[in-house]
Formats: sequence, structure tokens, C-alpha cells
Amino acid sequence: MKIVIDMMGGDNGLKATIPSTMRFIENHKDIELFLVGDISQLTEFNKYSNIHLVNSETIIKMDADPLSALRDLKSSLMVGVKTFLDNKCDALISAGSTGALLTAATFKIKRIEGVTRPGLITPFPTYKKNKKFVCCDLGANTLCTKEELNQFATMGSIYYKTLFHDQEFPRVYQLNIGTESEKGTTLNKGAYALMKENSKINFLGNMEARDPLYGEVDVLITDGYSGNIFLKTMEGTAKAMSKMLKDAFKRNIFSKIGYLLVRKGVNEMKEKMDYKNVGGAMLMGVNGVVIKAHGSSDPKGFLSALENSYVLCKVDIINKFKENINK
Repeated sequence: MKIVIDMMGGDNGLKATIPSTMRFIENHKDIELFLVGDISQLTEFNKYSNIHLVNSETIIKMDADPLSALRDLKSSLMVGVKTFLDNKCDALISAGSTGALLTAATFKIKRIEGVTRPGLITPFPTYKKNKKFVCCDLGANTLCTKEELNQFATMGSIYYKTLFHDQEFPRVYQLNIGTESEKGTTLNKGAYALMKENSKINFLGNMEARDPLYGEVDVLITDGYSGNIFLKTMEGTAKAMSKMLKDAFKRNIFSKIGYLLVRKGVNEMKEKMDYKNVGGAMLMGVNGVVIKAHGSSDPKGFLSALENSYVLCKVDIINKFKENINK
């Protein structure tokens, strides 16, 4: 399994990518890694025979214009894309600029035949133990067509079924402001009609944003603008709830004693809702496993993104898309 890692991208750069990559190497012996960055700062990887260091000279800024980023051929991202293509690699991971990564992957790695537009997809935890759902699009496309949402539903169902194996016909819902078929924008109504007629999916209607965490949905479909707001709201709510719990239990001696009694359950909840356990989103629809890690990734978050790429390569997700998307 050949994996390319942009070591320089993200807010924390090497502080996040070096320790997580070290741990990733320890976890897996069946990988060949191409680490892209300032190789003078990556010398600790020289002792590994399955690690290749690829030098880059610049770092694309997080707010960089995507088309300008494509022209910076010496950046860690663009060198990473070239390395991916030259060595016929399986996966590419970066915590750098979302727009730059999505543009580079779409134009250089290219779309799977039949895919109209790629979308970002990632799993979310739910109230139910060991139950997750996936959501797409999470921000790759701020403007979508009804046909693109319908295709996201088809690809999302393939993704869910391949990754989790717990539903023969994954339950698909559209994120909307109400459950009725006539609710939402013109886009929502048009997509609803197409998904209702899509024989490849098990479409069950609309779902409001307050309901997915209860675990009754497997694949949640939305345009990238709404999906990104949904993603950031979930992350922010989880962090705020964690802080409120901590403050509540620190209030006095009695609350501290109470915490000792319920500590295990509280810690399980915090771990379940910690977005760092997912680490990133896959750009579903391009011809390779491309993972956008959180820009603010710490070592735990970036390791999760690496592990995510490993699992997706293991289940051969790209060929699953190719086998099913044009049937």
C-alpha cells in the first residue's frame, strides 16, 4: 500500500505530522510511505527502508486561491500530487488548504469515470453504541445541482455499505428544514424527486439537522454549503458540551465526588463525540483515496486521518465506486 503524506500542511505542520506518522509506521508493516516536505527536518525517518523522503520548498497558505496554488509546483501539496501520480500510489493525505487540495485532486488525479463532481464525505458518531452515519457533501462544493446530490447519494451508499457492512440497503436521507417532501429550496425539492426515483439507493425522505445523531440514518445528503455548516456545528457543540460538563463537575466538592461516580460514562461520551477520532474527510469521486485532514489537526487528529486512509485502501473503496457507479 503506497501512501503520500503532505507533512507541511495544516496549522500545526510538522508538530502534528511527525509524531502521528511515527505511530502510523509502528501500527502497520504493509505500507510504503512518501513523506513530502523539508527533508532536512525529516531525518528521523531515514532509518526506515519503506519510507521515501521527497523534498518540497514552499507551503500553500490555508487561505490560498486554489488556481494560484496549482501553479506553485514546488509546494508540499503539489509535489505530493505529482508523487502520487508518478508512483501510482493508493492514497494522499493533507491537512493543508481545502480548496487547493480539492482543486489539485480534481484536475490532476481526476475524477472516476461517470462522476459528475466529487464531494467530501466522513463518518459521524451517533447516540447508539458503535453506530455511525456518513454525510456528503461537507464543503467541496458550495453550489450543487440536484443531479450531483443524487449521485452523492449513490456514492455515499456504496461508501457506507463497503465500510460498515451493517446495512444491505443503507438508509438515505436528505438534510432539510423539514421532513415533508415539499420543504426546502428548489434544489432540495428537485433532489428529493431524483433520489425518490433512484433504484440504486434506499431513499427515505428528508431529515432535520437535530435528528441524525440518534442513529436512524446511514447516509445523509446535503449540498457543500449546508454540509460544512452542519459539520462545524456538530464539532462546536461537542466541544462546548465537553467544556460545560467539566465546569459543572468542578463547581464544588460534592460535584467532584459525583464525577468520580460517573467518570467512566462521561469519558466514554467525550471519546465518542471527539471529532479528532475521525480526523478528516475523503474526497469521494476522484481516482484515488484523497483525505482532507482537519486544518487544525494535532497528532491524534492526523493519525486518525492516516488510519482512515489505510482502512479505505484495505476495503478497495475506489474499485467499489468504479464497479458500481455506472451500472
